[in-house]
Formats: sequence, structure tokens, C-alpha cells
Amino acid sequence: MKYCVLIIDGASGWPLPDREGKTCLELAHTPNLDRMAHEGVVGMARTVPPGMEPSSACACMSVLGYDPRVYYRGRSAIEARSMGIPLNEREVVFRCNLVAIQDGKMWDYSSGHIASDDARPLIAALEERLGNERIHFYPGVSYRHICKIRDREETLLATCTPPHDIPGKPIDEFLPHGPGSELLRELMARSEDVLRDHPVNIKRRSHGEVPATMIWLFWGSGRIPDLPPFKELYGLDAALTSGVDLLRGLAKMLGMEALEIPGVTDGLDNDYAAQAIGALNALEEHDLVVIHVEAPDEAAHAGSIDDKIDAIQRVDGEVVARLLSQGKNALRMLIMPDHATPIEVQTHTPDPVPFMLWGQGSEGSGARKFSEVEAGRTGIFIEEGHKIMGKLIQG
Repeated sequence: MKYCVLIIDGASGWPLPDREGKTCLELAHTPNLDRMAHEGVVGMARTVPPGMEPSSACACMSVLGYDPRVYYRGRSAIEARSMGIPLNEREVVFRCNLVAIQDGKMWDYSSGHIASDDARPLIAALEERLGNERIHFYPGVSYRHICKIRDREETLLATCTPPHDIPGKPIDEFLPHGPGSELLRELMARSEDVLRDHPVNIKRRSHGEVPATMIWLFWGSGRIPDLPPFKELYGLDAALTSGVDLLRGLAKMLGMEALEIPGVTDGLDNDYAAQAIGALNALEEHDLVVIHVEAPDEAAHAGSIDDKIDAIQRVDGEVVARLLSQGKNALRMLIMPDHATPIEVQTHTPDPVPFMLWGQGSEGSGARKFSEVEAGRTGIFIEEGHKIMGKLIQG
């Protein structure tokens, strides 16, 4: 028996008043997911423990079978691991987004989903102008990067707000504040001078693209947490495919192979078919593969109902269809979002999310579609989301 976990990032959400009170999952045409919902076990699960941040790091840790209350130590350290950034006990790391500020408001948390080729020279300029023996900037993917700070552990006490939580809002009240925030605010302010007239931004403005006008520091974390290997915990050799550093970092921390599949991205341009084919090929050498698709979450952060629906439909048509063709006797599957990203708020929420177990030993639970409403109707609820991995493997 082989196993697959499909994480449709941020696919869950709230009913949309101007779309007949339906969620994006309900509005999407998903014949493959719906067929599986008829045949498999559908229910709701809480992936974000009460009181914890509804980040993908926390929620995906749950989906992968690890209790965030025990193992979660912050998102940035996981991303640093993915990027090969060394981190000792005197160093801390922060997510460093390239953002666009206009008229004092958060214009775009991703600088127009800036391409990595444009972002790298900007991060290099920040390292040259603002970096020193205690502060370093490391390029990541698209708008997501890392700032490492040495001998300033108090910065972890600062209260920081993710930029995707404040679209269109004045930034002054959301800048880092409280103990340890002074250095973070200083770096963010100084970054504006570095980026303002950089050739990359001059080019982007001339092409009508959103410039990167400032860095935004948040999600600070210290030491990299120690997690038991996935194979030690669940007895299976696993691999993972994703377009974001966070999931690749988690994979490396869990002893999973982080697959390199050309065309896999964090956006709507993701090559869904290539990701599915590459994942299935990985099952020739591995017992379990995790497919993480970021596109629905990115569409929700941008507030686009149509793009989110389109991303869900492409997952159904280009990923799920290929997985489904393997047959119940060859592949057991867990399909679910990691967290909800409602269009109305354009950020993550800790709401429970629908899940589906499909394959040998999973009998229908009465759901007619893979959606929040249908999952709620079955009455099946998993309070501790990290236990769902055991249900997939043990049946």
C-alpha cells in the first residue's frame, strides 16, 4: 500500500454573501473530489490548537502528524532550515517580506508576487547596505526572505503583524512594537532608502509592475526545533513536493525527501500536472508522498474569489484526477486544507477545516461533496488534528 497526503493550502473559507452564501469549495466544480467524498470518510478537523497562531507552519505540522503544542517553535526557523541558513543559540531569524507601501498603507504584501529573479538583487542590496557582522539578509523565493540577527534575542519579544493581515490599512499602527522592536523598526525604515531607486524597482515601475518599497519583519523565531523523524514515528519513508520554503524546511526537519520538480511554484502559475506526476513517480521509491499546493491560499490573500475557485478546480482536474486513477487498492489518501483563508479577511483563521480519507478501508460517510458544509453534516470531528495521520496509515 502507498499513501498520499494532498494539502490544498487555504482552500477552506467562509460563506460568501454575494455568491449565494457558498464558500469557494462549494462554488468550485470538483467532480473528482466529489466522487471521492461519496466513497471516502469526510469530516472536520482542528489543525490549529486553541490559542496558537493559524499559520501554515502550525497547521501543516498538524496535518503531517506532529502536535504543534509540543514541537512548534516558530515559522522562520523552519524556513531558515530549508534555505540552509545556519542558526546558533545566539542568533534569531525573522521572515523578511518585500512589500509595497503606498500613501502610508499596505498596498501589496508580496510586491506583486515579485519574481525570485527580481527579488535576489534587492536582497543583495539590503545585505550590502544594511548587513554587518550581526545582521544578514538571505534570499528566498518570490517575496519571502530571511533576516538573521545575532546577539539581539530581545527582538523575539516584539509584537509583529504579518503584512498579509493588513491589506489596504495604514501601517503605522501595525509596525513592530513593544520590547525588542526598536531594531526591527529601524531596519524596516532604512530599507526604504535602499530599495527606492534600485534598478529593479525602476524597471518594475516602467513596466507597470508593483515595486518593492520596503521590507517587513515578522514571525521571529530562535532555535530550530528537534522533531522525531517521520519514519521513526510512522514507519514510512516519505517525500514532499511544495513551492514554498516553509514546507521544504519541514520536510528536511522530518527526514523527508524534498522533491525538486520543475514548474512547481507558490502561485497560480504552478504546474499542477507536473507536481502530480512527479509525486506519483516518487512513490516508486517512497511509501508516502505529500503534495502541498499553495495557489488557493495566495489567491485568498489577494482577495480574489475567482482565482481561488480556479486554483481549487485545477487541483481537482490536474492533481486529484491523476491520484484517483491509481485506484483504491493501490493508494490511500488524505486530502484537506491546512487552515482556512477566508476571502473576507484575506488572512488565515483557526477555523476547523474539512478532511477526506479515501482508499482501502475507508467507507462513505454520507458526504455529497468535498466542502465545509458537507463535512460538517457527517458529524465526524477530529479535535486534535495531528492524530489524522495515524488514521490515514492505520486505517
